[in-house]
Amino acid sequence: MSDHSIEAHARFDTHPAHTSAVTATLTGTHHRAARALLAARGFEPLDEHTMVLARIDHEEPYWAHQATHALHAEGITTEITPRLREAIDEEWTWANYPMHWLTRAEVREVSNAAQTIYDDIRYGRLIIHAHAHDGWTTVAIGTYLDGGTVALHGENHLRSIADRLESPAKALASFQRLHGDAVRPGPAPMTDIEQQTAQARTSLRSPDTAQAPAAPRVERVPSYAADPGDHEALLNDFLTENNDWEKYRTWSDETTHAVHESLTLRAEFVHETGPRDTNWTLAAYESPVGERLWYATVTASTPVEIVRTLLGTLASGTAWEMAVGSQVSEKTITKATSPLVSAGWEHTVDGRWIRWEAPGEDAAGVQFDAFAAQKRNSPLPTWTVWGGGAVHQPTWALHFSPYTPAAVLQDLTFELAEGQGRRQVPAATTSRPAMLTTPAQAPASPGRAPAADSTRTR
Repeated sequence: MSDHSIEAHARFDTHPAHTSAVTATLTGTHHRAARALLAARGFEPLDEHTMVLARIDHEEPYWAHQATHALHAEGITTEITPRLREAIDEEWTWANYPMHWLTRAEVREVSNAAQTIYDDIRYGRLIIHAHAHDGWTTVAIGTYLDGGTVALHGENHLRSIADRLESPAKALASFQRLHGDAVRPGPAPMTDIEQQTAQARTSLRSPDTAQAPAAPRVERVPSYAADPGDHEALLNDFLTENNDWEKYRTWSDETTHAVHESLTLRAEFVHETGPRDTNWTLAAYESPVGERLWYATVTASTPVEIVRTLLGTLASGTAWEMAVGSQVSEKTITKATSPLVSAGWEHTVDGRWIRWEAPGEDAAGVQFDAFAAQKRNSPLPTWTVWGGGAVHQPTWALHFSPYTPAAVLQDLTFELAEGQGRRQVPAATTSRPAMLTTPAQAPASPGRAPAADSTRTR
């Protein structure tokens, strides 16, 4: 430590409009020495006497505390407000953190590495050539100014270097082959967290609430929680991509029939229906003039990716396989639901019904009715797939008769377990990455509001 104190004082406090960010107010004749030390530790100047530390990993209180130690070592006096002291002492972790086996210190190391990548991109030390969404998160290819091309994976506090590559040209060619039409030039648009962090670095005030409402944000969710999408466009795409299916429109123009060239597989689409009414009926027949062997119905509010999977399976199998179907047995039930079991869906038995229900906040499930399965021509559905609400009052539903091919059901349950879709979230209720504090913590100070880009719950 220095032999004498530098005439400078730094007062640290929480950011008034961005909860996790930290401000430093500098005073004294030699406050520029404190300013230089803080700049080396991520603080950025807002004006001559004010600096802000705003990070994408919400670890500002921790790093601000580390900065006070560096100032003390140089003889600069510091003050930490009670609000910030509470934030420093607060123990929290990210809810649903994917690397749940890491300790809190290790989580901080991962987040700090992501922060470094973010800063390198922001300051131009890492040039991003292209980005894409791989169905789960953002991926990108970039090159450091001092050499070295890297593949990046993830967003915000989870962004990491996935691979180090030989050259930009080879990396881009491989990236294009892997992600195809999803590739976009340059860096990805700023995430919500990045936008809020940038706002915190430039102002101590909240964004102007009088401006026009923001457009709804589109988030990626499990396919069963997605918006319905455009079923009309799906029908047109299906007919365009499958030349062995012919289109027929009824005289009233209310219904379109897609019929396989074998005349044993048929899909009926009703154009004008309510959201909970049936607008798709798929069926297989013994022969062009024979009896119906199995069928499925789909309501209009069903997410389009789920219907796309159903049609795709119908079109990819042979007409004979799809028409014959599968007699219900323990083996076919196991095959049909294996993707749900692998994904950890909750399995329950309630009398004649067996159910598999999705984990998480969004309701969805699959129900098997053992009673309905006993008769091939049962008027009751043997299989019910639903989303939202409960099985008897769902937001959307699919119903399948006995003898529905196990391959159809298995592809469908795989889509439910692994598939992704899109859902619009109104700007006023946009969801944020959740944080959880440990139960032993004392209640938060009334002066510390929930973070703008996260929620902390006790």
